Amino acid sequence: MSQHTFDPLDLNILRLLSGNARKPYLEIARECGVSGAAIHQRIQRMSANGVIKGAELIVDPSAMGYDTCAYVGIFLRDPSQFSSVVDALMKIPEVVECHFTTGQYDIFIKLYARNNDDLLHILQDQIQALGLARTETLISFKEVFKRQIPVNPGDE
Repeated sequence: MSQHTFDPLDLNILRLLSGNARKPYLEIARECGVSGAAIHQRIQRMSANGVIKGAELIVDPSAMGYDTCAYVGIFLRDPSQFSSVVDALMKIPEVVECHFTTGQYDIFIKLYARNNDDLLHILQDQIQALGLARTETLISFKEVFKRQIPVNPGDE
């Protein structure tokens, strides 16, 4: 995606929405000193241009019984497996992210499991069953923080 040019109003809207995607347009308009229609038009334009990719509801995995978070580096036997492995990973609901990376891994994924036994089952019965060369797993003890990118990196 190409980089876009933003005026101060666009940047202010993005900052406010990054902090709270459910913030009402009229509240954003008041904070920005413009009309609600202007906010609506700006957000629609940024959405149409792919700058805003949507707003998401974030469910706490542990509240749903998923207490183990793991990152798995995947080594493929053959690079031609990439598409079929990604397609198979998409069918495993516990896999929540999948990245094509540089470095030692061919694919890097994030997944949630109910506990370590469940993680072992997912790894052995579902992921390693894809005919991979091997995997390396890192278990996250705790997510310390997660945030959006800075809206205006030059001003931070």
